[in-house]
Amino acid sequence: MHLITTTEDLAAACARLAAHDFVAVDTEFLRETTFWPKLCVAQLAGPDTAVIVDALAPGLDMKPFLDLMRDENVVKVFHSGRQDIEIVFNLGGFVPHPVFDTQVAAMVCGFGDSISYDQLVQRISGHHIDKSSRFTDWTRRPLTQKQYDYALSDVTHLRDVYHFLKKRLEEQDRAHWVAEEMEVLTSVETYDLKPENAWERLKLRIRKPIELAVLKELAAWREREARNRDVPRSRILKDDALYEIAADQPKDAAALSNLRSLSKGFERSRAGEEILACVARAQAIPRDKLPPVPKGKPMPDGASAAVDLMKVLLKLVCEQNGVASKVVATVDELDAIAADDEADVGALKGWRRELFGERALELKHGRLALSFDGRKVIAIECESMLRKPAPKKA
Repeated sequence: MHLITTTEDLAAACARLAAHDFVAVDTEFLRETTFWPKLCVAQLAGPDTAVIVDALAPGLDMKPFLDLMRDENVVKVFHSGRQDIEIVFNLGGFVPHPVFDTQVAAMVCGFGDSISYDQLVQRISGHHIDKSSRFTDWTRRPLTQKQYDYALSDVTHLRDVYHFLKKRLEEQDRAHWVAEEMEVLTSVETYDLKPENAWERLKLRIRKPIELAVLKELAAWREREARNRDVPRSRILKDDALYEIAADQPKDAAALSNLRSLSKGFERSRAGEEILACVARAQAIPRDKLPPVPKGKPMPDGASAAVDLMKVLLKLVCEQNGVASKVVATVDELDAIAADDEADVGALKGWRRELFGERALELKHGRLALSFDGRKVIAIECESMLRKPAPKKA
């Protein structure tokens, strides 16, 4: 194990790692009390190098690490890497590319839905990872040898997992499936969330356009406040308060003080004044300019039964092809397909459409049938059923 605490050593290690075609990456961070994740430790491993970077070491500049993440000639290997990539995006303002996520690859290769890293390592290599240090406070120093060993194992085993899955994908001719998934994972839009779109993260417990207008203003204000102060969104205003303010639309401090979701005296704070300003801005929008409340496409008669059949078909297709159903289609996507043949969902795009989406549409329109042959469910093309001669009567 090589612990890095200086910029010079980090630059040398990253130079060695950049000489290879891939690097396994993991991070340890905290974000319970902050808006932005606080990077504490970064682990990196190549074919012949494995290092732990103490990101909190005095005077350490993480630029060599960011340069490595930016290197297009090196595949960055993560397991469930969205939060790790978010850290890179926050530190460097870019999304690493190219990327290989072993959790996604494992689902494509039939290892089940969202398999954990330690389970994946055990199934592929037979090694057992000691997870007793997973609740470590990574901001505390010094870290123990056990904690370092735990952190390093996350990338040393990842090398073997990567090689195994990469070979399996090539054998199954599914490498392009994972490549399509990585396009979403490496999209800037996945991480560069605009404050004005913050309302989209919320469950819409509202019914009127004016309520939505207020909710949008409040969510954008909370997002900016949380980012500027680097605190969790809930420290600024809890979700329940957003909904209550959107519904009641208080016009003054007295009305604000009557809301149950706000603490006593909140109406006299700067935040209270700004919340009232958000409400006022929303109420100043002309009625014909208010945002429409999003509504799902109405479900046609029989759609519920169609979804039930598609669930069976999904299970059948995934079992036949050795791929996790979660990565192929969600229940919400099945609902959307039942309502609309042109639904903008992943199950009707790319490899998913080829594997499942087209068959789901055939099932929906009666061109595919499901039958039970006494042992298992099978799918039957309806045209072949029509050509099949009727059984003779006794």
